[in-house]
Amino acid sequence: MVRTLLLAICVLACTAQALLAGPLQDDVKARRARVMERLTPQTMAIVWSAPERVYSADVNYEYRQDSNMLYLTAIDQPGTILVLMPGNKTQREVLFISEPNPRREHREGHLLTKEEATAGSGVATVYYTGEFESFIASMFGRKVYGDSKLAETKEFDTFFAAVSAGRASLGLPLGDPPRPSEPLPSAYEFANRARERYFTMTVSDTSDLFANLRQVKSPYEQSVLLQSADISSEAHLAGMRTAKPGKFEYEVEAAIEQAFLARGASGWGYPSIVGSGPNATILHYEASRRQMKDGELLLVDAAANFQGYTIDITRTYPVNGKFTQAQKDIYRVILSAQEAGIKAARAGNTQADITKATADVAKAGLFELGLITDKASDQYRLWYTHGVMHWIGVDVHDAGDYARKLEPGMAFVVEPGIYVRPQALDTLPDTPENRAFKAAVAPAVARYKDIGVRIEDSFLLTETGLKNLSAKVPKSIDDVERVLGSPSGNR
Repeated sequence: MVRTLLLAICVLACTAQALLAGPLQDDVKARRARVMERLTPQTMAIVWSAPERVYSADVNYEYRQDSNMLYLTAIDQPGTILVLMPGNKTQREVLFISEPNPRREHREGHLLTKEEATAGSGVATVYYTGEFESFIASMFGRKVYGDSKLAETKEFDTFFAAVSAGRASLGLPLGDPPRPSEPLPSAYEFANRARERYFTMTVSDTSDLFANLRQVKSPYEQSVLLQSADISSEAHLAGMRTAKPGKFEYEVEAAIEQAFLARGASGWGYPSIVGSGPNATILHYEASRRQMKDGELLLVDAAANFQGYTIDITRTYPVNGKFTQAQKDIYRVILSAQEAGIKAARAGNTQADITKATADVAKAGLFELGLITDKASDQYRLWYTHGVMHWIGVDVHDAGDYARKLEPGMAFVVEPGIYVRPQALDTLPDTPENRAFKAAVAPAVARYKDIGVRIEDSFLLTETGLKNLSAKVPKSIDDVERVLGSPSGNR
């Protein structure tokens, strides 16, 4: 009997140890450790899960976890709070989760147990969310919370001493302050309530700290990005096989998003953009209701959310499989601009270097096509309307400092685009100079009217150079036409 009991205990212990092991758990533990290395021992940092959002009446939007919570715990459940206290002796990480609720779980599904939360996040100390306020009050009241033995080990003494000396700090993900007329974000409200009660402490913003760490991907994160990129690339190919004259934009979108789910992604990383004809000139067109016509371009900007990570891919291609000469003219400018940006995307350079490299090519190309009359001015911004580089990761526009020099481990896109919308001319002030400009570019605007081209790839900067995560999706004119015209494309 005793031997059986000991064996059972051993099995349980080994099982628990196995659950805590794994590359994801190891990585999120390392991420939290890097955060705490940058906090003072007198600091208590708090991160909240995202709230649930109502879509309509009693229907919620699909839940999306707060990016910092996902990054630090891998817990994808509402009602979760993470507390980091680097000055503690052993309990430097404390997690609060929703208490089990059979009625709620019957309606909405299983809630994590404490053991499961520990297994998923690697955080050993787990309480229920209802205990969070008592925990905070105890810490600032210099009272031990939890096991009474913690008083003997002086677990919280560093933080308690900081409270007594008026040196305790509360680290919160505040972000940019809201305008005076805007409602206060929940972190700001918490900061105000804390100041009223614990008036000797200070409040610091941890947003930049998290952004700085998220900007350089760990080897584990890089491996997930590679998988996310592979799924997204295959989905784009599925969309290319579906597109043809007479079909609707939503049919291409459906083919892409079906491919996401078929490969294990949770869905899209951002709402898919599938715009044909004039819709290709709308930067964030999401309706996907138009019927595609012969001779038009289709712009597709889509990527999957795989294990919380998203890349970003855009391709523009002819619905009938063959570019017109006018379409080729614009396409070649953008492809050349992207190639220039890619060459500039090397360690030591910044976003500004990539932006300048692409803009210089775009200006020259637009001038040659007759869409601008002055390469030295900002005329090109009329057709070349958005930034060309952003970070990717937990968010498709991931956190990070754009003035920071590129270094291995950073992941980002290069995405130049030209959109010839005649309506853009109407935004110019009525001056003699602008009237002359309109007259000069009118023939080119008529030739390239409603052509929108964006080419976007996701990249990972490694120790050996730049890796194109979306290289599988064709983008040269010859390759695009070959794929669209191949028998496997079912055209």
